[in-house]
Amino acid sequence: MTLAFIFPGQGSQAPGMGKALADAFPAARAVVEEVDAALNQKLSTLMFEGPADALTLTENAQPALLACSLMVLRALEAEHGVKIGAAAFVAGHSLGETSALCAAGGISLADAARFVKARGKAMQAAVPVGVGAMAALLGAEMDQAQAACDAGSKVGVCEIANDNTVGQIVISGEKAAVEAAVEAVKALGVRKAMMLPVSAPFHCSMMKPAADAMAEVLAGVKIAAPSVPLVANVTAQASRDPETIRRQLVAQIEGRVRWRESMLFMAGQGVTRMAEAGAGKALTGMIKRAVPDVAGVALNGPEDLAAFASALQGAA
Repeated sequence: MTLAFIFPGQGSQAPGMGKALADAFPAARAVVEEVDAALNQKLSTLMFEGPADALTLTENAQPALLACSLMVLRALEAEHGVKIGAAAFVAGHSLGETSALCAAGGISLADAARFVKARGKAMQAAVPVGVGAMAALLGAEMDQAQAACDAGSKVGVCEIANDNTVGQIVISGEKAAVEAAVEAVKALGVRKAMMLPVSAPFHCSMMKPAADAMAEVLAGVKIAAPSVPLVANVTAQASRDPETIRRQLVAQIEGRVRWRESMLFMAGQGVTRMAEAGAGKALTGMIKRAVPDVAGVALNGPEDLAAFASALQGAA
């Protein structure tokens, strides 16, 4: 059994996230206390109690998801002796890439929290609300998604933003262009296309102002070689080189999230189990479609951690 830890991105947040971990484990409580201090904000209150609309704001959701993922990893090690080094790779979906880097010791928790807070603000500020949009194409192949984007591009910016898993592709760009792409999908044989309730067109060239801002922020942040190779969204390849990782963290803000390819890469390197550390089960569902021979498990609460640690010991 070869393991990879994977980390969720924006959309997995929900009020109550991480509360059971904080109540049960001192190591998990220490994580949210450190994040609260780094941000000078009671983010933990938003995580545990909501309200949902405030938690969903990009600048809050991103550090909240980081904190929840690190709560899982720190509790796993402190309570069950499972260390990040048990994995062959770490990877994260969009924002989750920073969580993965932090979990593997490549960036401090305080620096990671401040970075993703700034990242969320910059991504929101890059495009005025209502100007951009995103849409999910369900049951689409990549060539169909590209054809839809080509149709939308006649109106404005329209690009493939996320290649999430088999049959789940997200497009992003100017609102009128994305709407035109969704309309074009009807003639392309795609099962379903739907506009997404997002506040900005993430992972497309309209995010360049945010990428430029984050390049400046990251220039002053210490990044070390992670203890476990990090699979990057923009390349779907693994690296432990700090400067390569720094560039990739900037590039992925406006670049495509190549998550399906990332899963295929890890499976091709012998990974047989992927553990989703943090909030929700979105990535675990994607595993089943893209790499069905890989076992996926979501680590959300104390019972999940205990069962996972026991399964690892049984496989040893």
